[in-house]
Amino acid sequence: MKSTDYLSSVFSVFNKTFIASVIAISIVASANALAAEDTDSGWTTISMRVTAYCPCEKCCGEWADGVTANGHVIKPGDCFVAADRRFVFGTEMLIKGYNASKTVKVFDRGGAIKGNKLDVFFHTHQAALEWGVRYIDVKVKK
Repeated sequence: MKSTDYLSSVFSVFNKTFIASVIAISIVASANALAAEDTDSGWTTISMRVTAYCPCEKCCGEWADGVTANGHVIKPGDCFVAADRRFVFGTEMLIKGYNASKTVKVFDRGGAIKGNKLDVFFHTHQAALEWGVRYIDVKVKK
């Protein structure tokens, strides 16, 4: 093998490693930006899987009694979310496409609601089904 071939080979490997490193750093930076704090406004943005539920027995099982985990009695027009325990009851959130994109509070919990998952509340099962599953950048009040 000629020395120029060897140097070319070494340079090629170095170049590929460098490019892979730059891509990895970009991915990490993007992920960090998704969970970045907006210190000026007091909100944090978190990428979340957002599903929906209603107060029916299909959605709530034995807890289909019209009362949320924090003791809130559900009334017509209510908009709130079920969230992971890391979000204390009353935490305010902005969820694009839900409640006319106005703030809602965490009033409920759910057995499958762990990590970066939310369940938005609807009054009918059909409305919950129509919401489906969405992946949304949710703003959370600090």
